[in-house]
Amino acid sequence: MPFAGSTLTQPIDLGDLLGPGLRTKPTEAAIVSAKSQMSWHQLAAASESLARQYLALGLQAGDRVASLMPNRPALVVHYLACLKAGLVATPLNYRYMPPEMDHALEVSGSSLLLHHAERDADVAATKFGNRLSHGVIRYGALDEHPQGLTYEELVVQPPMDDTPLPDPQLDAPAFIYFTSGSTGKPKGVTHTHRSFGWMLAAAIRSIELTGNDTMLPASSFSHIGGSFFGLATLAVGGRLVIPRTSDSPEILPLLQQFRPTVLWMLAAALIALVRDHDADRSEFISIRLCISGGDKVSAELEREFTLLTGLPVDENYGMTEIGLATISPLTGENRVGSVGKPCPGYEMSLRDDAGRDVSVGSPGRLWIRSRGNAVGYWNNQQATSETIVDGWLDTGDVMRVDDDGYLWFCGRQKQIIIHDGSNICPQEVEEAVASHPAVEAVGVIGVHDLVHGENVRAYITLKKDVPRPTVAEVIRFAREQIGYKAPEEIVILDVMPLNATGKVDRVTLKRMAEARVSKPAR
Repeated sequence: MPFAGSTLTQPIDLGDLLGPGLRTKPTEAAIVSAKSQMSWHQLAAASESLARQYLALGLQAGDRVASLMPNRPALVVHYLACLKAGLVATPLNYRYMPPEMDHALEVSGSSLLLHHAERDADVAATKFGNRLSHGVIRYGALDEHPQGLTYEELVVQPPMDDTPLPDPQLDAPAFIYFTSGSTGKPKGVTHTHRSFGWMLAAAIRSIELTGNDTMLPASSFSHIGGSFFGLATLAVGGRLVIPRTSDSPEILPLLQQFRPTVLWMLAAALIALVRDHDADRSEFISIRLCISGGDKVSAELEREFTLLTGLPVDENYGMTEIGLATISPLTGENRVGSVGKPCPGYEMSLRDDAGRDVSVGSPGRLWIRSRGNAVGYWNNQQATSETIVDGWLDTGDVMRVDDDGYLWFCGRQKQIIIHDGSNICPQEVEEAVASHPAVEAVGVIGVHDLVHGENVRAYITLKKDVPRPTVAEVIRFAREQIGYKAPEEIVILDVMPLNATGKVDRVTLKRMAEARVSKPAR
C-alpha cells in the first residue's frame, strides 16, 4: 500500500518570497558571504531592478534566461529577478564544457546567458552562446572598459519606468534544471511556480526552518540543492550564507563567522570537512541540524561526524525532479543508514517490475507523487511520459520500508553514476571515450568510493592498427570534451563483454569490479 507524509496545505508564494524578511527586519542581513552582505531591503531592490532591466532588454515572460555562474550573491539576485519578471531561470552546471553548454542552451531555447567573465573563452567556443537572441551578460569582468552588458552595471541602473512587474501564473515555468538521467544527455527538469512553491513549503516544514535560522547550503547554487535550500531560507525570513566553494578552507571560516544553525552538504564534501585537521567541535557549536544528501551517507561518515561534533548526520533523499522527499523526523529517531520518512505532502509507493506494491521489508522501485513534482522534461515529451505516469514519478531507485515507516536505500535500478553529488550518465562518458581514434569499444560503470560516492571507471578495448595510447592520454582526451564527467580510472581489456543483444554488458563489468578481477591502471 502507498504511504505518505503529513498533509501540506499551502505552498510558498514565489511572488512574495522576500516578504517575511522585508516586513520584519528590512535592514538586517538577508544574505552574507565571506566578502559581502545584503540587507533584505537591498536584496529586494537589486532583484527588482534587475528584473526590470531584463524586461527592458526585450525579454518577455516565459523566456528562458540561462546562467553559468559560480556561487555568488549575484546568482541569488538573478534567480529572484527571473521570478519577479516571469522569466524561466535556467541554471547551467558551472563545470560544463562548451558542448554541454550548447546542449542546454539549444534544448531550453534560452534567449540570454548570464556568465562569469572567467568563462569567456568557453562561452566563445560554443555554437549557441554567441547566437542567443538577447546576447550575454558578463559578471566579474576585470576589463578596464568591458565590452557589452555587465551584471554590475545593470543591477545599479535606475528602472526605466515604474510599471508593475507581471504576475506570473502558477502553472508557468519558473526553473529548468539540467540533470543527467540513466540514458542520453542531460534533460531539462521543469518546475513551475506552483510546483517549486510546494517543494519549498515541504522542505520548510520538514526541517522546521524559521526566521531565526541561519542556513549554510554548502553546495553549488546551480544545482537544485543549493538554490532550493537557499530560497527556502529566504522564504521564511532566515539568513542565508553563500559559500564560494564547498571546500574546508571556505566552509570553516563561514562556520566561525556566521554561526549557522542548519548545514547542508554533499556526503563527499562533508567527509572532507570532518577530516580537515583544522576542524574541531567549536566550529559546529551553533548547528542544530546537519543534513546530507546527493548520495548514500556511509557509516564511516556518520561515525566520524558524530565523533567530531557530537551531532548525527540527518540523511535525506531527494532529486531534482522532486526536491526533498524524505528525512528523519526532527523530533523522532534518526536511524543511521536510513534516509528517513516521507516529508509532508509526499506520497510514496514501492513496486515490483509488474507495478504491484511490495510488502513491508521487501525491496521495490520507488514511485513518488506530490504537488511539488516537476511537471516534466523541457521539450522532451517522451522522457516525461516514461518517467511520470498518472501523476506518479518513477525515481528508478530501489528502496525498502521497515515496520515503522523508515526508508532504506537499496540501489539504483537506473545506471546513473553519482560522483560528488553530480549525476553522470554512463552513455555520455562512453561517447566521449569512444571518440578517441584508438578506442574500439568502451563500457562505463560507477565504482564505490568512500570520499566521492562513486568514481567513473571506463573499460576499453583498443584498435589493433593504430598506435597504442597511454591511459593518461585517453583520460585527458575525455576531459577535454566532458570535463569532470571523464573517467578517473581506465581498465584496458582484451575483449569487451557483450550481452545477448550485442551491447556492452555493464552487469558483467560491475561483477568484474566487485570481484577485483581487473585492477585499474593509473
